[in-house]
Amino acid sequence: MNSPSKTFLITGGAGFIGSHLSKYLLQRGHTVYALDNLSTGSMENITDIRSNPDFHSRFHFVRDDIMNEMVLDRITSQVDIVVHLAAAVGVQLIVEKPVHTIETNIMGSEAVLKTALRYGCRVMLASTSEVYGKGVKIPFNENDDVLLGNTGKSRWAYAASKMIDEFLGLAYHQEYGLEVVPFRLFNTVGARQTGRYGMVIPRFVQQALRGEPIRVFGDGTQSRCFCDVRDVVEAIYGLSLSNEAAGTLFNVGSSEEISIMDLAKKVKHLSGSASEIVLIPYSEAYPPGFEDMQRRMPDTTRINTLLGWKPTHSLDQILQSVIDFERSRQ
Repeated sequence: MNSPSKTFLITGGAGFIGSHLSKYLLQRGHTVYALDNLSTGSMENITDIRSNPDFHSRFHFVRDDIMNEMVLDRITSQVDIVVHLAAAVGVQLIVEKPVHTIETNIMGSEAVLKTALRYGCRVMLASTSEVYGKGVKIPFNENDDVLLGNTGKSRWAYAASKMIDEFLGLAYHQEYGLEVVPFRLFNTVGARQTGRYGMVIPRFVQQALRGEPIRVFGDGTQSRCFCDVRDVVEAIYGLSLSNEAAGTLFNVGSSEEISIMDLAKKVKHLSGSASEIVLIPYSEAYPPGFEDMQRRMPDTTRINTLLGWKPTHSLDQILQSVIDFERSRQ
């Protein structure tokens, strides 16, 4: 998709998805401001960007928090599109730090939307499949009702906070005419993703390559659909330029479903590992307040109809890219 050069602000720009998106945009001639406090992002993620002479004049990294109103205002005044990716990420972090999760997600999104309204920027608002909660109608459609667990389970604080983000973003569109595009991500994976906060694929791959037991939480029958980050950034980019996308929610993910036990077996096979696969009860894996969902599969008809987008990388290709990346770091 070719378009006139634009200037983007990516919050969480040194994170896993943010760094991939930054490079993708730069390769297409756009200018990128990456704002990140490095709480979960990393300078290592953007090393190749910063060392590329073709990007020097068009890539600007700012180490700060989205809650710094002066910094956020200064950057936003110079951009056309804000891609708001900064958030509390990972099941482990969410369960262990619920206050941080709620405040970061809701107050951060509010700050971004207020500032974007001031300058009339389009806002790409990242949300999550967690919002579907305990939904049992597969695949999940953007118009489905939502059923969350009780407030005593801190796991649901993340889903509820991202729902508020969506409500707020759509309200800014409805009430003020701000171009806001919320999109729900389903298990985005690929090279550079950290296993530090409970992300399953890098965790499995690291365990397999080290010859450690591959630890499957629960009984392993829970299933997920994993979408390559390279496909996800194409979807975000396409939505960011679409005149028809504003004010509409989009699922972004893959429909290639696999159980977590079969995922562990596939990682073991592709990495040539001799690791054993062991089951770990949730009570040992997470603090109190965790609750899991059995299946997650998106209906991506809406984005496919608008953009013709669909994932192009298979799960085997995704896993191989993560295995190759982790091997390169050993």
